Amino acid sequence: MPCQAIRGVDYRRDSLALILVTGGRGHLGANLVRRLMDDSHQVRVLVRPGNDNGALRGLDVHVVYGDLRDRVSLNTAVRGCDRIYHCAALLSTMRGREREIYACNVLGTRNLLAAARDAGVTRVVVTGSLSAIGHDPYRPVDEQMPFYPFGKQLPYSHTKALVEHECLKAVVDGLDTVIATSTAILGPNDFTPSRMGRVLLDFAHRRLPAYVPGGFEFVSAADVVEGHLLAMERGRAGHKYIFSTQFLAMDELMDLYQEVTGVKRPPLRVPEPLMAGIAAVSEAIVGRLFPSVALQVTPAAVRFLRMRPRADCAKAHRELGYRPTSIADGVAAAYECFRQRGLIHRAGRAGSGIRRSERVR
Repeated sequence: MPCQAIRGVDYRRDSLALILVTGGRGHLGANLVRRLMDDSHQVRVLVRPGNDNGALRGLDVHVVYGDLRDRVSLNTAVRGCDRIYHCAALLSTMRGREREIYACNVLGTRNLLAAARDAGVTRVVVTGSLSAIGHDPYRPVDEQMPFYPFGKQLPYSHTKALVEHECLKAVVDGLDTVIATSTAILGPNDFTPSRMGRVLLDFAHRRLPAYVPGGFEFVSAADVVEGHLLAMERGRAGHKYIFSTQFLAMDELMDLYQEVTGVKRPPLRVPEPLMAGIAAVSEAIVGRLFPSVALQVTPAAVRFLRMRPRADCAKAHRELGYRPTSIADGVAAAYECFRQRGLIHRAGRAGSGIRRSERVR
């Protein structure tokens, strides 16, 4: 099937065991579900009633409807499952939805882990976020870096830090739980699409007039899926593992987008302080007048880029055998999947001549 090939070693433990995936509509979940199916696993996907499930269309998976905030529906979802990948989370870089984000991410994770424990689930891998790890401007951060809660942190980041606490409490209560920390994902099967997916679409259609410098840690969809499988098979209970493919400055990302699309990069490179001011004003105005509108550039997104966070994946390398591939391949796969789905109408070079980024770890 198009748009769904995911690289990796086959970690089949028991293809007859039923695996539950939450967040199967999201960028990570959609790729994970396809990889599990490629490995001949039986997959059940928890989805909320009324959501667009286009990411699962045509897949031979068992869909069960429920809500992380509804413990009764979770009892049904986990029944008969051997393992769980908990990828679902409410992601927002804008303020104003704190209570909803907390209920979904923190209380929802608590509910799922409790239901898993009561159902005798063997192991749960919970997706973490790099934003829930502290920042050090002088060195890459690892799993030991504590989250600093008193800075200008987003509610989402706070909730993901609290999710890790729920995982540790679950381990104390006897549930084998591992945290797989993701960085920003680039790759295929981006059905929502994600923030970075929208940037690629805007770039390809020449709707991106400018960009802000800075940088971030990116992970290809294939690598983060592989990381989750490795965490499930080899991770230590109660431990956290960071998965990244490569740090990219935004200039480097624009170069990759230019190569894969055949479209020239935006001519305007907006200074970071100026973009931060523009984003703050935009959020204040749009957030008040149009709270349901998702801004492409928010103060939080600019702040993350200005921080240029770097991640140390040595623990995942050492304990799990994690070996990242090429972020250039992830960008090319994302572009090709968008093109196959008809979301990019002005095809460029379609990635045929894209250079491969060197492995940095």
